[in-house]
Amino acid sequence: MGGNLFFAGTGAVLETVGVEIDDALLSGWHVRVERARRHLGWDRASPDSPLAPAIVARRHATGASLALQAPIDQLFTATELNEWALCATVFARDPVRWVNVTVDLLADYLEDANDPADVIPPVLEEHAALARLAVRAASERRPDVVLLIDAAKTHRVGHLLDETTLTLGAGKGGQSWALDGLPAIEEVPWDSLRTIPIAAITGSNGKTTTVRLVAACARARGWCDGFNCTDGVFIDRKAVASGDYSGPAGTRLVLRNTSVDAAVIETARGGILRRGLAVDRADVAIVTNISPDHFGEYGIDDLDGLADVKLSIAHLLDREGLLVLNADDALLCAKSGVLRQRLGWQPALGWFARSYDHPALVQHRALPGATSGVRAGHLWLSSGNREHDLGAINDMPLTVAGTATYNVENLAGAALVATKLGVPPVTIAQVFAAFGRDLADNAGRLMRFDIGGVKIIVDYAHNPDGLRGVMRVAQQLRAPDGRIGMLLGHAGNRLNADIEELALVATEFGPDLIVVKEDEGHLRGRQPGEVPAIIQNALLQTGMPLAAVPICPSEVDAALMALEWARPGDALVLLIHSSPARARMLEILQGRREA
Repeated sequence: MGGNLFFAGTGAVLETVGVEIDDALLSGWHVRVERARRHLGWDRASPDSPLAPAIVARRHATGASLALQAPIDQLFTATELNEWALCATVFARDPVRWVNVTVDLLADYLEDANDPADVIPPVLEEHAALARLAVRAASERRPDVVLLIDAAKTHRVGHLLDETTLTLGAGKGGQSWALDGLPAIEEVPWDSLRTIPIAAITGSNGKTTTVRLVAACARARGWCDGFNCTDGVFIDRKAVASGDYSGPAGTRLVLRNTSVDAAVIETARGGILRRGLAVDRADVAIVTNISPDHFGEYGIDDLDGLADVKLSIAHLLDREGLLVLNADDALLCAKSGVLRQRLGWQPALGWFARSYDHPALVQHRALPGATSGVRAGHLWLSSGNREHDLGAINDMPLTVAGTATYNVENLAGAALVATKLGVPPVTIAQVFAAFGRDLADNAGRLMRFDIGGVKIIVDYAHNPDGLRGVMRVAQQLRAPDGRIGMLLGHAGNRLNADIEELALVATEFGPDLIVVKEDEGHLRGRQPGEVPAIIQNALLQTGMPLAAVPICPSEVDAALMALEWARPGDALVLLIHSSPARARMLEILQGRREA
């Protein structure tokens, strides 16, 4: 529905499964798509990405991603065009194997149809297939939607579109209409429609923390903030939806809320790959970092591909926007050099790092460019030709006296984002001096308790880099003779090798107890007990005794077991990933702290 891994505009992508990919197959698919797009009149350059290829084939470890640009009001037709082009190609190569391919397609179309009578049976012969696609395109076409979106661009007003609703403007400056009740262009109250400050946040780790920091800065400036993240959608700190809303659905809920003055949208990898970017513009976008996670899904098998996905948010920026990147991340530094080739133009960059005197930051300030980092124990920010001391790092609660170095990066990145949104540096400094003191500031991330001399961290870490960060904090919190205990689990949609790697990372810190939990809220295709068995076996292979790696059937049970084990001086890392389990454990921990 918007900017994506392949191009800036709208289109359709097909993932192959069980199909042998070679040059001949890709060529056959490509020429069929090209002829079909020309037949439907889609071959003119997209105004959203005039320099980007309209047809993209991206090979990966398990097949290929086949993408094509298409008009915003003909995307269902585009999916069927893509399926026809691939199916016709494989049938031409091996008609015996694929003899029933149209039967399978028809079954899918009937299953998805609101009214089976509307389904036109698919065919492979090209002349008939193109005629069928033309009928599908004509029935789907919405010239009224296209005219309104084009008019919005003329008025420099953003838009949001889904299957039922069109929104022009955003937040307090937006208005929504059902697609079956759209106004004529002259009936739209253009004078009252406007955009609002919007920040887009992505990366492997630190997304939600950065979102919450920026939203807190917007709130301190006097705006009604709206943000979406893995915990839900929040308007002025009040939850209006719960669950993982770090994708297009969360973005739309925030930007369609007419109370919102400024929006901070978390834009996770999965949403970008499945549906593209829901919004068409942002004032500032940040990629916090790139680290291994979610490999094997949607054709992303390595860090290079993951970085390309995350950098899709650059499509949201215009010539006045700012793309904020982590100078301590070598891959992001390298990718920044090819943005012009990917986008057709070079966006303005802002750089952050742990050190304010990082060579990349020093060079960037000479331009002058926006930077943020730590010098002599203080967080500094440069914007334009001015530098601002945002305060001592050790005094910022989020850093746990400077031990949570990954949160130092989150603070530096958030400072650049908030500044670009229009928050004064003095306000940012005030927020950073207090954020994290209240447990509710950053729920589920580095929440700390001291109960009977046991130092407890509740956190969301779920990949190697995130786990290393929180475990380093735990090492600093335990007493000299204290032990380390922890929970460890993983979502079922990770590769076995990734699950095993997370277990090995945990052992780097010499834990005395690892309670292997069933992450019952994230089985994602695995059988109950399957992921815990993989983790336990990996831990046993390192030499940990069986008694030190028990398995528990739920996150709450696992946390209670660890609490019973702990004694004064120990540090516990409770990695809890489902919102209900976290809410229950916070209730238990609060009760014990107050007892």
